[in-house]
Amino acid sequence: MATTLAMFTDTSLCIGCRACQVACKQWNELGAEAPEWTGTYQNHSHFTDETFRLVRFVEQPQPNGNLAWLLMSDVCKHCAQAGCLDACPTGAIYRTEFGTVNINQDVCNGCRYCVSSCPFGVVAFNEDTGTAKKCTFCNDRIHNGLGPACAKACPTDSIQFGARETLVTKAQKRVETLKAMGFKDAQLYGADSNGFLGGLNAFFLLLSKPSTYNLPENPRLPQRNVVVDSLLSIVSAVAVGVGAVFAFRDRGKGDGDA
Repeated sequence: MATTLAMFTDTSLCIGCRACQVACKQWNELGAEAPEWTGTYQNHSHFTDETFRLVRFVEQPQPNGNLAWLLMSDVCKHCAQAGCLDACPTGAIYRTEFGTVNINQDVCNGCRYCVSSCPFGVVAFNEDTGTAKKCTFCNDRIHNGLGPACAKACPTDSIQFGARETLVTKAQKRVETLKAMGFKDAQLYGADSNGFLGGLNAFFLLLSKPSTYNLPENPRLPQRNVVVDSLLSIVSAVAVGVGAVFAFRDRGKGDGDA
C-alpha cells in the first residue's frame, strides 16, 4: 500500500505573494479570470472552475485597535471521507493509491452532486466542458515523483507536501513553537485522522478560529441529503409513470366503450 500523501499549509508563514495560485493556473492550464470585488486584496471570494488554489486575505482587529493580516492559501482538502466521492453516481470521482481524490473528466456526467456535497465548496462546474473540476494535487506530477506545483512555487515553505504522518508530526511541533511565541490561538485544522471527515489530506495551521478563514468549524458530509433527494426523485418518477399507465388504461377503456 502506497504512503498517504498530504499537504500541510502553515498560514503563519504565508506572505500572500500568490506564487502558489499562479503556479496552479500555469501547470493545470486554467484560464484567466477577471478579478471580483471582495473588499480585500483577494482575487475571488471563493473557488471557481478556473481557480483551484485561492489565497485568502483576512483583516483581523487587534486589542490595540490596529488591524492584522491573516493570510491563507486554501485548496481542496482531499478528505479521508470525501462527500464528493460518496455522492458521485458514475464513479468519475475516485481515490488514488496516495489517498488523493480526483475527477475523471471522461466519466463525469455533469450531474453536480459533488458540487453540493462538498462541505468546503471546493468543487466547481465548468459550463464549457459540462464537467466538475477541482484541485488534484497535480496528479500527473505526483505520479511522476514531483510535488504539486503550488508547493514547489511557495517561497516561504508555507505549503509543504509529503508523507502525511511526517507532516502531522512537523505541524504539531510548529504549533507548540508558535504558542511559546505568544500565538495562543495557534491550532491545526484537519490534521487529526480521528477528527471530522476522518482527517484532511490537505490540513492547515491556523492562527485564529477556523471561521475567521471561511472554514467550517465542524464540517459534515451532506451526501445523505443528496441520496434522499435522489430517492425522492425516483419515487416521483415512478409515481408519474404509474399515473400515466392508469391514465392511458382508462383512456383505452373509454375508447372501447365508444
